[in-house]
Amino acid sequence: MIRTVDSPTHVSAPVLAAYSYCETVTGQQARNFAYGIRLLPAPKRRAMSALYAFSRRVDDIGDGTLADDVKAARLEDTRALLARVQEGAVGEDDTDPVAVALAHAAQAFPIPLGGLDELIDGVLMDVRGEAYETWDDLKVYCRCVAGAIGRLSLGVFGTEPGARGVERAPEYADTLGLALQLTNILRDIREDAGNGRTYLPQDDLAKFGCSAGFHGPTPPEGSDFAGLVHFEVRRARALFAEGYRLLPMLDRRSGACVAAMAGIYRRLLDRIEREPEAVLRGRVSLPGHEKAYVAVRGLSGIDTRRHTSRLTARRRA
Repeated sequence: MIRTVDSPTHVSAPVLAAYSYCETVTGQQARNFAYGIRLLPAPKRRAMSALYAFSRRVDDIGDGTLADDVKAARLEDTRALLARVQEGAVGEDDTDPVAVALAHAAQAFPIPLGGLDELIDGVLMDVRGEAYETWDDLKVYCRCVAGAIGRLSLGVFGTEPGARGVERAPEYADTLGLALQLTNILRDIREDAGNGRTYLPQDDLAKFGCSAGFHGPTPPEGSDFAGLVHFEVRRARALFAEGYRLLPMLDRRSGACVAAMAGIYRRLLDRIEREPEAVLRGRVSLPGHEKAYVAVRGLSGIDTRRHTSRLTARRRA
């Protein structure tokens, strides 16, 4: 069982300022993520913002315009900063607000900070321009850049005492991260192609006649692009179904946070499934009112109860 450590009742002004910076970064740059974490109590919300702000820094290095060797050097500098956080060598007076907030969060919650090392490893794969021959190959990348975030988040959420099968909670958090990342990959096919990146497995692309890549608003000539998208959507749905086993293991508000974030991506997946070629014309997204609706459903516990009842029915079958 993963228990949440009670956060100190008093948080110093420098640490609160550092958290405020991280929350601003999260609110401005992570709309889907922000809809979920706003459902958390303040200590958990702040800790999740610190995790996001550090992760965003890593992603921005990988997605930036610097030369690859400079990117690699900056990622290693960021890894060194993470090592300082892990060693408890970042004080409240440090000039880096993300490091200050992350250090405090790691003291308040049992966060497995090694997951951020995995994230850096994953972004280095991007810098090296790696392609993925099979789904098993792509899973390695997805576990670094998204599964690790699921496991890190679980350190903040904690699990409920007596929850059934709780020893598998990190596995389910990891799988839910894979589901979110595969949805991102489908959403960003055109954008990634423009940046010279192809994430979908090469054997899947070949199977559906899409090996030529995606360089315009229409699919490769003679391809079954819709078939490719529907194939990957089914894979993502299976990952969501497995990852949702985590929900009954969380407290109400943590479960609401996860249900909201996952629910937004599930609806995004629905849109992609209905109109596969839309991802070649631009980024598919949900309007704010729909995200708010999903968040309310998460807070009400509707999605958690639904998935819990499905699990119960399966066990009885």
